[in-house]
Amino acid sequence: MSHSPQTSPLKGQQQQGAEDDDAPSAIKPSRLKIAVPSEESDKKNVNKRLKDVEISVPIVYGTIAFYLGRKASESQSHKWTVYVRGASNEDLGVVVKKVVFQLHPSFNNPTRVVESPPFQVSECGWGEFEIAISLFFHSDVCEKQLDLYHHLKLYPEDESGPQNTKKPVVVETYNEIVFPEPSEVFLARVLNHPAVVVPKLPVGLNLPSPVAVDSVNDKERGDTKDHPLSQWFLNFSETDELSKPAAARQQVQAHIGKLRRQLSLMEGPPQQAKPPSGFDHT
Repeated sequence: MSHSPQTSPLKGQQQQGAEDDDAPSAIKPSRLKIAVPSEESDKKNVNKRLKDVEISVPIVYGTIAFYLGRKASESQSHKWTVYVRGASNEDLGVVVKKVVFQLHPSFNNPTRVVESPPFQVSECGWGEFEIAISLFFHSDVCEKQLDLYHHLKLYPEDESGPQNTKKPVVVETYNEIVFPEPSEVFLARVLNHPAVVVPKLPVGLNLPSPVAVDSVNDKERGDTKDHPLSQWFLNFSETDELSKPAAARQQVQAHIGKLRRQLSLMEGPPQQAKPPSGFDHT
């Protein structure tokens, strides 16, 4: 049941946190931009679209696998969960209508359809394989589905010692789904939702009154921060990511200054050099 993953253009930055107390946060990858509907398709849509506006939804998809110990049967050695979640565990139900997980054909009912958050499937097994994950959006969001692929990993990279039953193998991928030219109805509905990133809107823009989606019920929506597996989720905080380049630049600048001082001592007093053509001399 072990298969090599297929290559997909819709893969983001993957991060593994297998049995690591200090698992780093992932690097921010390129965004998944949903194609703007064709003019023919757009004619059928009575909702007005907003030009030069983009809505983005940060998501994380991945797997968490627990080793069940020596007492477990050979064919049921691990319990694992595959899921799609908000980057900070927000509820994606405001945008995502359903998620279809395509498991290995050896499982009973390998096509699993999940129509409400949390979007996840849990199973037991012994082999690693690729899972196809298809996201379907609400009608006012997008008509096309988004297909993602994730390789289920059960065993840690370092297999020198016995596998730990308390710390799972965690592999997650971060991406941002970008919806260009969203409809006014979609924007009005998600304007203040924590799972959605909305840019600064044009001055004087009047949006219609928000209309609730039928399949989105009212029970405690907004986030899934109380998820039972949340303690194992990796950190994809944008604040953390933005601080890394700044710290790296400071280290590089300090190193360059040190090298310049060493070079100055070796060569004697510096001479004024003519700056290269096309560059400002500072």
